[in-house]
Amino acid sequence: MENLISLVNKLQRACTALGDHGEDSALPTLWDSLPTIAVVGGQSSGKSSVLESVVGKDFLPRGSGIVTRRPLVLQLHRIDGAGEYAEFMHHKNKKFTDFALVRKEIADETDRETGRTKQISTVPIYLSIYSPNVVNLTLIDLPGLTKVAVEGQPDSIVHEIENMVRSFIEKPNCIILAISPANQDLATSDAIKISREVDPKGERTFGVLTKIDLMDKGTDAVDILEGRSYRLQFPWISVVNRSQQDINKNVDMIAARIREREYFASLPEYKHLAHRMGSEHLAKMLSKHLESVIKSRIPGIQSLITKATADLESELCRLGKPIAADAGGKLYTIMEICRMFDGIYKEHLDGVRSGGEKIYYVFDNQFPVALKRLQFEKHLTMENIKKLITQADGYQPHLIAPEQGYRRLIKSCLVSMKGPAEAAVDAVHAILKELVHRAVKETHELKQFPTLRVEVSSAAFKALERMREESKKNTMMLVDMECSYLTVDFFRKLPQDVEKGGSPTHSIFDRYNDSYLRRIGSNVQAYVNMVCSTLRNSIPKSIVYCQVREAKRSLLDHFFTELGARETKQLSKLLDEDPEVMERRAKLAKRLELYRSAQAEIEAVAWAK
Repeated sequence: MENLISLVNKLQRACTALGDHGEDSALPTLWDSLPTIAVVGGQSSGKSSVLESVVGKDFLPRGSGIVTRRPLVLQLHRIDGAGEYAEFMHHKNKKFTDFALVRKEIADETDRETGRTKQISTVPIYLSIYSPNVVNLTLIDLPGLTKVAVEGQPDSIVHEIENMVRSFIEKPNCIILAISPANQDLATSDAIKISREVDPKGERTFGVLTKIDLMDKGTDAVDILEGRSYRLQFPWISVVNRSQQDINKNVDMIAARIREREYFASLPEYKHLAHRMGSEHLAKMLSKHLESVIKSRIPGIQSLITKATADLESELCRLGKPIAADAGGKLYTIMEICRMFDGIYKEHLDGVRSGGEKIYYVFDNQFPVALKRLQFEKHLTMENIKKLITQADGYQPHLIAPEQGYRRLIKSCLVSMKGPAEAAVDAVHAILKELVHRAVKETHELKQFPTLRVEVSSAAFKALERMREESKKNTMMLVDMECSYLTVDFFRKLPQDVEKGGSPTHSIFDRYNDSYLRRIGSNVQAYVNMVCSTLRNSIPKSIVYCQVREAKRSLLDHFFTELGARETKQLSKLLDEDPEVMERRAKLAKRLELYRSAQAEIEAVAWAK
């Protein structure tokens, strides 16, 4: 099971390297799910001495006021052999064999993060100690709880420290090591007070009594150690730390441990508890408990990692792939994104996505209705027919039929059809533009690059404008063709009425009677209706051919041609991704790599057991 503790140690270091150390973050966090042991105590409670006793080394900074101003994640690794050394995560591959230098480095690293203003920081310092005299264990040393700010610190420091401590110990995976001095009333213990708030049943709290050797004569801590004064789920443990005089004289830790054992074994009131007292027992008991907690949490950790991995993969997919550095890679990226946009645009037109059906509505409803509203009857009033027929005769009346009059009447009707035809072209153009907007929004990769999104939209709109002009030209040409050449067979098939049609022997005034003019109007109306029916079919075909078909076939062709001539700097401008997005993608990728590795390692250790 020691493999599990080592694995958790490794995961904690990796989390911290990625900026995941329990703070609020928009990124999935693994830290909060890992079991930890947080050391909590008020100032001058002997917290530092307890840690040094567990390690067996004098390595923590000392002094007046608030000395610990950042969380210290202390990982102990039991090794074979006689060598002892320490490593900081911020000094990779540098081994500290002089523990006085370890103390100095903790102080210096604290100042590097917080400055010399005595402020506090939630960013941990990672220290690993390798020794044959320790058990596999991880402890988090938190700033000492205080009631008064020292000189150079704001009054808010008291609440800031309390909030930092609470943020660590309120997590359900945190084991609380509450340090309380035995020579003070337990009811006033800062550690017990804050532990009770987050763990009222004492299920995660281990009580440690320090300074038991400094209690007033005639008093003892038996009631506390036997759980009568304040009961916790786990038995209280007491330790005897080195005195300040011992520290000043550099009394050896091993000698201090021996003297500690002798202290409990020699006093009658504590003799029956001696087997579970002292710093050595504390370290072993914590290590054993941590092992059992880790074992029970493994399924939950695996579940969290699985979910977090899926979330990270989804988020990375949403953010898109990282940008290539070379011109060829950039050009390829741009072309691929444009093809995705083009594919989505075609899906709208082909009915895979909504929007293309609006074009059919123009042809099947709007255009025919507009043709019906033309009201050719206004062009074919008796007065207008007589006027155009007479004008077409000129100085000599027509001999058989008023052909020029017919032509002028028909043309005046057909020309009015240009309005609905042009409106149909514009209506389809508006729909095609709307679908560009939709396709741009639905092309996820374009959201990543604002400049490219604008350029693609602009290029598509310019292409659609060219297509509209071509479509309008061809559509107007269809109307002009109908005006330019009339269908002769239509008139040849009309029934001839010599009497009403006008005989050459009648006078001009007799031949332009009302019956005759109505017949002309009726014939022209029939012919115009026939042409309307034809154009109602041919104009949509022309619009589809010139606009819809071309939009599907060559919407971005001009843009692609221009891209090939652009230099690397110009291509880079198109891929001007938000720096925050780039930074977030990099962090997500590293965190995903950590989670995948963690999953594999946890499974390997779990299967091995």
